[in-house]
Amino acid sequence: MVDKDGFRPNVGIIVSDGMGKLLWAKRIGQDAWQFPQGGIDAEESLETALYRELFEEVGLESQDVDILACTKEWLRYRLPQSMQRKNSNPYFVGQKQKWFLLQLLSNEKKISLDQTPHPEFDKWAWVNYWYPVNQIVEFKRNVYRKVLKEFSPLQCNLEKKAESYPRVIR
Repeated sequence: MVDKDGFRPNVGIIVSDGMGKLLWAKRIGQDAWQFPQGGIDAEESLETALYRELFEEVGLESQDVDILACTKEWLRYRLPQSMQRKNSNPYFVGQKQKWFLLQLLSNEKKISLDQTPHPEFDKWAWVNYWYPVNQIVEFKRNVYRKVLKEFSPLQCNLEKKAESYPRVIR
């Protein structure tokens, strides 16, 4: 499914530990780290795509997280020319994404990268909130900056709550 401008709809997923750290995952067989993300299937709602991708990529289910926010607008990035599949039909130039900020409710031991026959990630880590902006590939950098800026007030509130209440883990 590609829109009239050549952008494929996608969900981006940021999982917060509630104490200022974000889940950061390494693409299998590469030295490339990113937030989980994935395409939205035809007739699939944003929330359905979110939970499907969350499970497929990091093994978490709806009861393991709380949705804190979704970006107001679609955020777009263009793939570099060398990465565009010229022979694909329909031809697409990049992704348009709705991003979600989730808080992990379960124990991090629930995180599992091998839920599908073809996993996308082989490692994961908790990183500081702004760390991904300077680590992500250049063509995604502006999207990461925008989404983290939009979600930063919520993340600050999470950190303040975490300082004053003990963390409950299922």
